[in-house]
Amino acid sequence: MAVRLALKQGYMMGPSPLLNSIFMSTVNTAAKTLVAVASSAAVVEGEEWKPVDHFRYILMLMIWFTLWVLRVMMDHFPCSIISSPPAILDNIASGGLLSSSPSPSLSLALHDGFGHGEPDGSSDKAIGRALSHIFKLLNEIPATSMKYQFAVGMADRIVDENLREGDESLREINRTALSDAFARTSKLLYHTLQAMQQGGRREAATWPASLFQVLPLGSHLLSYFKSILGLFPFTTNSKQNQLAIAGEVTGVAGDSVMAEKLAHELVWITSKLSFCSAVEEAVVQWSFASGLSSLSLTAHPRVQSSIVKISAILLREVAQGEFEASRQVKFRLLILWLPLFCYASNGLTYPVMTGSEKDEMERVMEDVILSLPPSDQEVILANWLQDFTISSSDWPNLQRCYDKWCRSSRKLLQ
Repeated sequence: MAVRLALKQGYMMGPSPLLNSIFMSTVNTAAKTLVAVASSAAVVEGEEWKPVDHFRYILMLMIWFTLWVLRVMMDHFPCSIISSPPAILDNIASGGLLSSSPSPSLSLALHDGFGHGEPDGSSDKAIGRALSHIFKLLNEIPATSMKYQFAVGMADRIVDENLREGDESLREINRTALSDAFARTSKLLYHTLQAMQQGGRREAATWPASLFQVLPLGSHLLSYFKSILGLFPFTTNSKQNQLAIAGEVTGVAGDSVMAEKLAHELVWITSKLSFCSAVEEAVVQWSFASGLSSLSLTAHPRVQSSIVKISAILLREVAQGEFEASRQVKFRLLILWLPLFCYASNGLTYPVMTGSEKDEMERVMEDVILSLPPSDQEVILANWLQDFTISSSDWPNLQRCYDKWCRSSRKLLQ
């Protein structure tokens, strides 16, 4: 009964091929008739229509009326009533094959868990598909939507319940779904930051925006006035300003909101990976995210804060040694993400880490660096020293690690 209900619901989600064919044929006929009527109507002003012109006009009206009837039927009535007898569903539920190709929804049900000899319709991969589907929805649902937290809670609950069951197959489902979500979200974040950078170059700022940028906390004041008061023409596009004030975030402003949302999602996904002891694949992905690391240096402080937290979680996992990270992965992690640690905003408005967390991360970085060969240590520490001396931040201070490398280098000469 459960299989039959699921199949019936999936089958009735979209119109049948037969109804689609009738609809499109009617559209084409209506268009041709409209052209014919328009051509016949293009006569000298004052000349009356011939009987054939009246016939074509009435025929066109009838066709358009039929067209809209079909449109309503496709939108509001189950298509299985029109295109398939109930016996087909019985045949599907009993494991039979269809003589014609099924709809996409039915194909998904047949080939991803239903109709494969499982009497109760269950599948060992069904829970994995459900979890992956929720993660994809999270990327699409706006953070301001009331359903966003609902979807987050569902994904969180499924992951935790899979973990509590203690079954290895469920742990693997968590690992696969979370790793795929990590890869997809980080890729979306990269493209969003890239779009922001390109859009920012095209956007011409006027003098009020330039004035605010040179003031202390000017970027925050600028955001406040743009989104709340809208007092100044901050860009040359007044239409975009009106949309932003009205709540429709577009252009660079919309990309900024999306980037912050994706960065927060990525922090949550990384935390769940760490909780499930499944960060190995994410560590490898993060070590090759050179484009994202470059764009993060100029990202909004809130986005930088999230990316720093992600990097800190992954470095901590590498230092703990619960899985064996390769030399290349460790090296690339440090080379790519140490600059962000140095340049990321550490102000009071968007705090990245507390003092104790920063001290802990310095020890973690030191442990990972010292686990590498001396030649790799030299490159990493030389790059850190350059970034640290140029940046205004006093973190991370790896002087102790640098001193250890110097002492070990002296010993090699003796």
